[in-house]
Amino acid sequence: MTTDSLSLENDKPNALRPVSGQTYAGLTVVALTLLTALFISRSNGEVAAIWVLANVFGLTLQRARFCFASAFRDLFLFGSGHNMKGIIVGMGIATIGFAAIMSWIIPNPGAGFLPAEAHILPVGLSVVVGGVMFGVGMVIAGGCVSGSLYRMSEGYIASWVAILGVIIGLGALTLTWNWWWGFTISTEPKVWFPSIGGLGYTGAIVITLLGLAAIYLLVTFMEFKNGLFTPHINKKVIPAMNFDDRVRSTLDPIFKRGWPVAIGGVVLGILGIVMYTIHMPLGVTGELMRASQLGLGWMGVDVPVLDGLSTLGGCTGRSGESGLLGHTFAITVGLLPGALIGALFAGEFKLRLPTHKRRYLQSIGGGVMMGYASGLAIGCTIGAFFSAVPSLSLSGWVFGLAMAAGAFAGTQVIKRIG
Repeated sequence: MTTDSLSLENDKPNALRPVSGQTYAGLTVVALTLLTALFISRSNGEVAAIWVLANVFGLTLQRARFCFASAFRDLFLFGSGHNMKGIIVGMGIATIGFAAIMSWIIPNPGAGFLPAEAHILPVGLSVVVGGVMFGVGMVIAGGCVSGSLYRMSEGYIASWVAILGVIIGLGALTLTWNWWWGFTISTEPKVWFPSIGGLGYTGAIVITLLGLAAIYLLVTFMEFKNGLFTPHINKKVIPAMNFDDRVRSTLDPIFKRGWPVAIGGVVLGILGIVMYTIHMPLGVTGELMRASQLGLGWMGVDVPVLDGLSTLGGCTGRSGESGLLGHTFAITVGLLPGALIGALFAGEFKLRLPTHKRRYLQSIGGGVMMGYASGLAIGCTIGAFFSAVPSLSLSGWVFGLAMAAGAFAGTQVIKRIG
């Protein structure tokens, strides 16, 4: 073998060596985020664990393209329930895990106590208004809060603008919260299914799973009415593989190819359970709420004491944490490097500017609506819906239905503005 042929052989990519600049960058981000977790663990091991779970959270959102806005938009615009089914699967898994955790915290659900940190939120006008407003906003902005966060790490400038809008909206909610508290929220009840009429955990689980199954069937029926079907794809014959090929065939489905949304739902359901065992269910708006209040302070605006918010639970209710490296910081900011790792390993990172200037207006306008709504409803699609329904809370269902109505209205707006 000549020197030239040996050099070419050594330059040939293999499964154990990065093959692109984005892969090298992805490995660098992995090292940096693990070092960050190690640094955080020196002062708070619980927060460090949440940071690592948030990395997996972001990776899952990015690889599965998991976004509530697209789930509702695709259902109403195209009759496709593909993404919605993944959400339903995730909530079904989380329901069983959450019930087990809550039964350990509160063995007797009829005792008059609610399980700590579960997303059992007030039910009333606030959650209806918040749900409708959030549904309109997320469709107009082109992504929900969690969807916009993971797309930030893919290089979508419009998503950065949307999150800026969310922070502005949360700031506006901060300044008007006490009015809402006095007007309606202070009198709104928290309705927890296990404590109602002797249902207990078994009855509440059955009702929740039947409700999710009914929605799954409704979504499937909508797909049928729109003529959508899943084509049968013949599997390719897999040739004999060498060692590199075998390693790559294991890694590529995780880091290179998109995940089926059902797999994303399963992973998020399990992550929600693990998060709850460590601290509290998934939720991403708490840190954005803190950022909005910090911004108000920088502008010289007096931030009022928010009546009753800290007693309501949910991710927004945790926004009063002191110190930088808290739970809300870990889950929200920790999502970003996880999503960036997924984008880099898949070679999908690219700075993307909106093609039309009106897209900036849509992003910030929809973001402001989402921010105000998520503050009012004590959470976004993750905290007030994906984590609230498995918490066996009526609020999750009310928010979800209101959000669906808002998303439908939002799709009509999108149709008109192109």
